[in-house]
Amino acid sequence: MDLEEAAQAWREDGFVILPGFIPPDELKPAAGELDLLFPSAEGFHDATDARRERFIGDQFAGIDYFPFASTEISLLAVNHRVLTLAETLLEDDDIQISGAEAWAKYAGASDYDQDLHCDYPGHTLLVPSTAPGFRQLEMFVYLADVPEELGPAHLVSRKHTADLPAVPDRYLRPGLESKSRFQDGSGSPHLYEAEVSAAGTAGTVVAFEIGTVHRGTAMTAPRGARFTMHLNFRPSGVQWGQRRGWAYSAIQEDWFTFVERATPRQLQAFGFPPPGHPYWTPETMAGMALRYPGLDLTPWRQPG
Repeated sequence: MDLEEAAQAWREDGFVILPGFIPPDELKPAAGELDLLFPSAEGFHDATDARRERFIGDQFAGIDYFPFASTEISLLAVNHRVLTLAETLLEDDDIQISGAEAWAKYAGASDYDQDLHCDYPGHTLLVPSTAPGFRQLEMFVYLADVPEELGPAHLVSRKHTADLPAVPDRYLRPGLESKSRFQDGSGSPHLYEAEVSAAGTAGTVVAFEIGTVHRGTAMTAPRGARFTMHLNFRPSGVQWGQRRGWAYSAIQEDWFTFVERATPRQLQAFGFPPPGHPYWTPETMAGMALRYPGLDLTPWRQPG
């Protein structure tokens, strides 16, 4: 599937699954540093990794936030293929990354079987829009294989959800009682019957809109482990679509290491003005040289 076909599927269904989108040679450096963030499957299940206890009892306990202890994983979050895909799907060449998380799950550590839901309440102050220029994008990037027994996401096409209201945003499984106006307690059998599995090999990217109905599924593989990234992108003008504010993280040592290895295009995705922007003056260039001594500022010194 080429990028235009992917964009068409994304517009029609609210998601697109791209098997092996990140080729092995570009994925390998990041996959090789997973141990900087997470226990291996063996380390967790054999209880030989001291970090094991953190992951038990809460399905979200396995999330690490950008910048990561692995610079290679941080760089993969804004890999050139990822940025091109985001620009194509959002139909905008001025996009920004608004969230980046690495996520480890381990069979038996928690119940990862979720209700169908939309992510939008945690990704925008408003509600989702399908109008060009206002869409927001999420991606799952598989850092290792995610077969069905390792709990891939299941998604529901917009063909089945286009007429659903913004609230409720969660569709409980049969037998569960609704306790909030944001929960639909009907059991929603038509939605669960329409699920599509996003199981895939390492390097697969699952791209979906913040209003797409989806869920995480149970991990059933004995001694299983699942390693993914969850990325969020928006057009730069969609100021109400902030997932995280990057300045909050920009005092961490891992941030400096990332910045000093990133390209201007990658940094622009985080809000750095591009080369030629009027922000770049002798004053700001001198200050940047002090803040990021390992960053080659040559591209920003070029006249606009």
